[in-house]
Amino acid sequence: MAIVNRTLREQVLEQLRSAILDGAFAPGARLAEVDIAAQLGVSRGTVREALRTLHNSGLLEGSERNSLHVRRLTGRQVAELYEVRAALEGQAVASILATPDAETLIDELERQLPEAPEGLTQAERFELDLGFHEALCRLSGNATLLTMWRSIKDLMRISVLAASTEASSSLMAKSHHQPIIDAMRTGDAERARGVLSAHMATAAKGLGDVSRPS
Repeated sequence: MAIVNRTLREQVLEQLRSAILDGAFAPGARLAEVDIAAQLGVSRGTVREALRTLHNSGLLEGSERNSLHVRRLTGRQVAELYEVRAALEGQAVASILATPDAETLIDELERQLPEAPEGLTQAERFELDLGFHEALCRLSGNATLLTMWRSIKDLMRISVLAASTEASSSLMAKSHHQPIIDAMRTGDAERARGVLSAHMATAAKGLGDVSRPS
């Protein structure tokens, strides 16, 4: 029975997490334990555990018992998040360029450039974007760096929830990422880190402009 209950909690957690990240629950939307339990046909305790996990992961904010709602990052929080990304990914760039097989790794990274076909949702386009940046961290060979980067993936995702498709589309385009590859091809780690940092600053400004004031 314990195994069944645990599996059910995991299913509810995944359903709610997907609904948040797909935008079905908009930033600021309140998630009522009673209503969700009734909609999904599960116990309030099962929903409570799922909401607690989402709260701990940063996707929800507010009182854990009565007023949990989908987190909406402030402009300042978006800026801080992308500063952290710039630091982590900048180190990944330097690590790749310091290896003897840097060109091979850059070739592999270039194949991961986000190229979205027509018809994808904003969330699907952003997953392609994240795939490129995650590959950058993975190819660095630094497992701790990759773990730290992955720990803030959900915050990255909610940073784009409040942005319009038009505002965020250019930030996810292949052309917006190609300069990172081009700078890495020069072999100049500082130059490449600078391009990466500028890439993050542009994204932070674009997304922060549509966030609530800090």
